Amino acid sequence: MPNRAERRAQAKQNRKGVPQPNQPQNRGRGGLIDEYSLQERSRRLEENGGTEWKPKAEKLVAPAANLDPNYSDPKVMKAPHSVHQWFRIISWTLIVLSAIAFAVLMWVPKHPMWLIITVAAVFVVGVLSLFFTAGNYRHNPNLDDNGTAI
Repeated sequence: MPNRAERRAQAKQNRKGVPQPNQPQNRGRGGLIDEYSLQERSRRLEENGGTEWKPKAEKLVAPAANLDPNYSDPKVMKAPHSVHQWFRIISWTLIVLSAIAFAVLMWVPKHPMWLIITVAAVFVVGVLSLFFTAGNYRHNPNLDDNGTAI
């Protein structure tokens, strides 16, 4: 029995069809169907239970996924209880406040350059501090067992 690569190569050659003796060689033969390719398709259909696979629009739900998280659960939503978590809250506060400051600065007609630099620096400090205060991804309640966001 030939290996998988040889069977695929043979099937690819057979899908092209059998050229007729009077047919020029430079024409495409993609539309021709030969008996072997029909037999091969029939064999594959028999192996797969007699039905050909067709895509369906089904919703796949992972069994471990909790699609309706209970936010009143004390394990999910806890008050910050460590310095690490307080710094994370401060980082997000810096980012939000600097984003608001950027929006305000857009509409102010004249503003000093030091103010723009200060707001940009606060934003950069907030974003960079997230790298140091980020928690362990294994304790994220919004991820399922495979690490996919739910």
